[in-house]
Amino acid sequence: MTSNHPACCSPFDTSWPFPEALPGVVMRSCRFDPALLGADDFPRSAIAAPANIQRSVAKRQTEFLAGRLCARAALLALTGRADVPALGEDRAPVWPAGITGSISHSHGLATALVAHDKQWRGLGLDLEEPISAERALRLAEEILTPAELQRMDGLTPDQQARRITLTFSIKESLFKALYPIVQMRFYFHDAELLDCDDARARLRLLIDLSAEWKTGSELEGWYCDFQGRLLSLVAVAA
Repeated sequence: MTSNHPACCSPFDTSWPFPEALPGVVMRSCRFDPALLGADDFPRSAIAAPANIQRSVAKRQTEFLAGRLCARAALLALTGRADVPALGEDRAPVWPAGITGSISHSHGLATALVAHDKQWRGLGLDLEEPISAERALRLAEEILTPAELQRMDGLTPDQQARRITLTFSIKESLFKALYPIVQMRFYFHDAELLDCDDARARLRLLIDLSAEWKTGSELEGWYCDFQGRLLSLVAVAA
């Protein structure tokens, strides 16, 4: 923790929480507290705040700052350069040339991972608070396809809530991993979670996104519990 590390963000967690290691991928995480955000934390941290972030509430400012600090720490470990990804017009991070990465934050926890794009073409990372059983069932039809809804038959309410949280999260990760490659937006019903075990998930596209990524294309994802949240990852190998 350097002297210019803001008080609103904890020291970096360098652990890799997934049971399977991904070669060449570096991850950094930290906790953040909007109540501790200082007026000069952005310039002191040498992080530029885009205009829309400057106008936003303390929570949004702090999660942006924490996410960029994690990204910079991960890039420094990977490349030796303390780069900070810019914010693109589509609100996605703009990574340095030759780098792919992803940032996520949820309820006081931020995390980022990066890799060289010659090893990994796309990375998608998503943190989610566990969704309660009552709220999960209200959201189910927005997130799950009819086939995914059928696969929940026989699960307890708590198991259904876990499955819905996972499906939401890993589809977010899928979007983050593929959008930079295909440059096309897609939504929850455009992919389905085929199966999942204790750590690994398999997804299938239900629409054509590009000449390469067509209906029926399958991808692998991973997930784990991380500091009280569900963390999911989709990685597209080069």
